[in-house]
Amino acid sequence: MIKNPKYVFTLISIIFFPMILCGQLKVGYVASDRIRMEYEEFKESESQLQLDFQKIQFEYQEMLKELDSLKQAFETQRLMSSPEWRREKEQNIKDKETAIQNFQAKKVGPEGDLVKKQSKMEYELLSKVKKAVDNVAIDKGYDFIFDGSISLLYGKPTHDLTDDVLHELRKVNNSTPK
Repeated sequence: MIKNPKYVFTLISIIFFPMILCGQLKVGYVASDRIRMEYEEFKESESQLQLDFQKIQFEYQEMLKELDSLKQAFETQRLMSSPEWRREKEQNIKDKETAIQNFQAKKVGPEGDLVKKQSKMEYELLSKVKKAVDNVAIDKGYDFIFDGSISLLYGKPTHDLTDDVLHELRKVNNSTPK
């Protein structure tokens, strides 16, 4: 048995003080994957990117058809042509292959137009989500709001602020003219 009451009080304080502090914090979470699925601008952005990709794919297929046509014409006339003609056509084929590779890199490569557009759209959308989360946190007096889609194993449904954030996003979206 512990006989020193000062020691007992210190031990109890060390154990319960953090619990008391945490009880004063207001913590919530949002399901970002649900926001991504339900917020219209995410859907519109994904549709726009898909359309852009399909256009690029169509252009690419057309370029491949042209290359195939050049190769077929070369093969059918190769034996009956002059060496200069063959060199010229071989160079045309090489130039077309290079153009196709450059097109791919420029449009869908790691630094390509489509990747840049996707990054820009994501940045704009995530900025809007961040602002909506900030507004909800301030309006409702939350100290912390976590992304429940990433690492939340359990969250009390009363602390789920996803609907509030979606409402805030839609409210802001409806108030800005298109």
